[in-house]
Amino acid sequence: MTVKVRFAPSPTGRIHAGNVRAALVNWLFAKKNQGKFVLRIDDTDLERSTKENEALIETDLTWLGLTWDERYNQSLRFDLYQKAADYLKEIGRLYPAYETAEELVRRRKVQLSRDLPPVYDRAALNLTDEERTALEAEGRKPHWRFKLDGKRVAWEDLVRGHCEVDTTSMSDPVLIREDGAFLYTLPSVVDDLDMAISHVIRGEDHVANTGTQLEIFEALSPMFADADLPTFAHMPLLVGADGEGLSKRLGSMSISQMREDGIEPLAITSHLAKIGTSDPLEAAPSLDSLAELQDFDKMGRAPARYDFDDLMRLNAQILQGTPYADIKPRLEAAGADLGELFWDTVRMNLHKFAEVTDWAAIVSGDITPRVDDKAFALKALELLPAEYDRDSWKAWTEAIKTETGAKGKALFMPLRQALTGLDHGPDMGALSFLIGRDRIAQRLGA
Repeated sequence: MTVKVRFAPSPTGRIHAGNVRAALVNWLFAKKNQGKFVLRIDDTDLERSTKENEALIETDLTWLGLTWDERYNQSLRFDLYQKAADYLKEIGRLYPAYETAEELVRRRKVQLSRDLPPVYDRAALNLTDEERTALEAEGRKPHWRFKLDGKRVAWEDLVRGHCEVDTTSMSDPVLIREDGAFLYTLPSVVDDLDMAISHVIRGEDHVANTGTQLEIFEALSPMFADADLPTFAHMPLLVGADGEGLSKRLGSMSISQMREDGIEPLAITSHLAKIGTSDPLEAAPSLDSLAELQDFDKMGRAPARYDFDDLMRLNAQILQGTPYADIKPRLEAAGADLGELFWDTVRMNLHKFAEVTDWAAIVSGDITPRVDDKAFALKALELLPAEYDRDSWKAWTEAIKTETGAKGKALFMPLRQALTGLDHGPDMGALSFLIGRDRIAQRLGA
């Protein structure tokens, strides 16, 4: 079987961590199995969908490395959805219903007051032709419901194992609104059949929907030459680090915002691919290596904990493990390429790439030194070697120690503060060499 998966975002806003986790797992599964990854833009809501958001989705996925093999817009496929709707009407599985939203709310309240499940009673199926004509004469337009078989629908889920859903406990789903707009379910099922999607990988909040959709798959399959139904995998949802539901801020943190904030794409994909699995939460060297690790058997049933601190730890790991040859183009673009020694000296102190420009300024720019003990600074300046090389730091600090009696923190902290303006940072032996004798002298003399 050829593996073919899809990611179907709606261009009504920016994609965030939850969206991208679904896209990533689909992409990794396709990559591991030499399959295809489809980007299917769910823009059937013409009023809320925008080309700007569509472009942002493509930019975010490309930045993360999640490129696609095929791409579609559902807004260009309405004719196919209408053919499917007509077919369902012909076989008696799609029927018109005329209740208003207010009427349906009242019925549900009555059912609940009688301790009955709030399931649609299929009253519309009992309408005569005359009654339907009368309702339409009043100006009512029907919405269209799919008639469920009312049975136990079963499937083998790649994450959850054997699953069953009893559709007798569900209302017949509305597939087409009163205004003729297709709701999510019909276009999704039609496209999955038409595009020969082999696996539907998504969050476990869709488990109940799967029972309904499998009935629609079965009903429409003859229209697509008895196409095979897809295999399903329902992943546990994300929760915050405390185990509670994600806060609104974290849950909606967009990928474009992460990019602007300096988060590395591989940190995002490493984090989202490994949380909720048995793999250690460490940065991966590449997307290909993440694909090799992908295995639904590793995915637990408990919610996956999304911890921003873990993401930042992985971000630092990636930067600190990147060799100079790989980072050089980015350093050049940032105006901070001071050579391999500079990168190797400062990278272990980076949490975000943008911080490298701060260290470049410390090495080669003008800073405000911190000199609290002027006598100490002047003595250090007096003992500064006339020629300063990579081995000078040790001899220089030994001389200062001998002359002043300062040692440990009392020796090294004033020198770091004077030369960098900071309390912490990279190894001062290499850093002081990069700063150079002239700037050392200038800063001590300040």
